[in-house]
Amino acid sequence: MPLIDPVTMSSSTITSSSTTASSSKGQQSVAGLPSLPVHLHATAAAQTARHVLPILLAGLLLATFPRLVADPVSTMWTSLPAVALLQALYAALCLPMTDSGSASTKIRKPRPGDKKKGAEGLGPKPVITLLLAFLLSVLLTPLLHVAMILFGAPLLTHAPQTLLCAAHLSLLTAFPLFYVHGVDPAAWMALAGFKAPIDECYGGLLGGFLGAWLGAVPIPLDWDREWQKWPVTILVGVYAGYTLGRVLGGTLLFGKTMW
Repeated sequence: MPLIDPVTMSSSTITSSSTTASSSKGQQSVAGLPSLPVHLHATAAAQTARHVLPILLAGLLLATFPRLVADPVSTMWTSLPAVALLQALYAALCLPMTDSGSASTKIRKPRPGDKKKGAEGLGPKPVITLLLAFLLSVLLTPLLHVAMILFGAPLLTHAPQTLLCAAHLSLLTAFPLFYVHGVDPAAWMALAGFKAPIDECYGGLLGGFLGAWLGAVPIPLDWDREWQKWPVTILVGVYAGYTLGRVLGGTLLFGKTMW
């Protein structure tokens, strides 16, 4: 019977255990929660849009604020296309598309007899990804409407105001995340559980919802101001919180986690 070197045996045991641990850790990172923040494109156009588009969003709100106070429904409805355009530009210029760089978009080695496909047939399509993100944002709007009612929005009155406010909230906060993450359950579980690292998209989501909550504070106060009507202060809080959260998420808070 050959002799077994105890040093060799222990080292092989340690190596095998470390290999098993690393493989299990790798499986957890693939099937578990995302561990990296979303990095914006490094192009000059992306960096310019990153700084200019939040200013345009804030400028749009300031320019339409008098009309928002006078006629909230008409103003929120007519400003939605402009907000959608700005968000589409932000996604197309700055954000990576869902599934980009993942295993689903890797180039498969062609087999004998397969027809050659151009590079344009590989990976996600920007236009399709934008349309899907818009569609998911529209589908989310009624759910946000119900959530607003549960948090104190008028139930039997002001339904158009609440629905349009929910549409703005969804378009600002959820649309970029739908563009980046799609419907990946692991990513959305991390976002909902506050375990995802903060970036511009996630910071905008957190800031927008926090701003909506804080925007409700002035409504019941006995100031008798016209701008206290529903949902003017809510919408202002959404835009202010989203802009601030997006800026902080891409700078000071980038990569940090809440837990």
